[in-house]
Amino acid sequence: MNMFTAFFKLVRWPNLLFIALTQFLFKFFIIDDFIYKVQLHEVSHAKLSQPLFFLLVLASVCIAAAGYIINDYFDLNIDLVNKPERLIIEKYVRRRWAIVLHIVLSATGLALSCYVGYKINNFFIPLFNLIAIFALWFYSTTFKKQLLVGNVIISLLTAWVILVLTLAEYRFNVEETERAWRQLVRISSVYAAFAFILSLVREVIKDMEDMPGDAKYGCHTMPIVWGIRVSKVFSGVWLVVLAGAVVMIGFYLIQLGWWLGVVYSFLAIILPLVWIMLKLYQAKTQNDFHVLSNAVKYLMLAGILSMIFF
Repeated sequence: MNMFTAFFKLVRWPNLLFIALTQFLFKFFIIDDFIYKVQLHEVSHAKLSQPLFFLLVLASVCIAAAGYIINDYFDLNIDLVNKPERLIIEKYVRRRWAIVLHIVLSATGLALSCYVGYKINNFFIPLFNLIAIFALWFYSTTFKKQLLVGNVIISLLTAWVILVLTLAEYRFNVEETERAWRQLVRISSVYAAFAFILSLVREVIKDMEDMPGDAKYGCHTMPIVWGIRVSKVFSGVWLVVLAGAVVMIGFYLIQLGWWLGVVYSFLAIILPLVWIMLKLYQAKTQNDFHVLSNAVKYLMLAGILSMIFF
């Protein structure tokens, strides 16, 4: 494996592509469509120009890539037990270069965030992205080993991928658009909640998959502290909540006559959710949990793609 390939494996390029895809779909199918409708009433226009939007996406990708690098840096010993065949650091990339890459990518992401925030007069963008950078660092060093704390942090950062765009477009102290923009906040909150719940479930499933290495190096993840059965129940309850929410949204869409969206939700989200719940109940081996982890990732993609229909 050459250095170029190793770098892209280290930063989890499919996950970075997923982040970029999420933001592109939310921007062009939700935010832009919403702003167009508001524009018809002559009350608003987009704050994020195309170049600024691309820079904000790049900032998100850089910060996430830096997070993956620093996570692998501190997880070297654990990964030697859990997934030695997928090791990149020390095998292809030296630890000192991993730190350098982390710093460069984090600094680039923050600099881009500052520039975008300055151009749209919104200091919350660089502030929260700076918090995300520190959260990823402390997640890797400390929080990942603590019960639920690390899982919640990663889930919040997953939701932030969507919320950052809403925050960038939101109008503060504009009385005539306040009611209209609250509607956009509700829509983005639904997608952010969907991403949060699935990310939380996936993190717990990954903890069940990684139990051997985590236990050896003193991690206090949910499966280690409370056991596999409780972890399954915890994940299953959240999946049931999510399925119930999607069904309720489906009934609402039926009233609007959006049948294509309803059919998509049933085939691409509800049925896979049921399959995941059944397989979660039956799962016993590391490979079983690995398959479930990938299935939840698919479900996240299916949820994001639903933006095209709505």
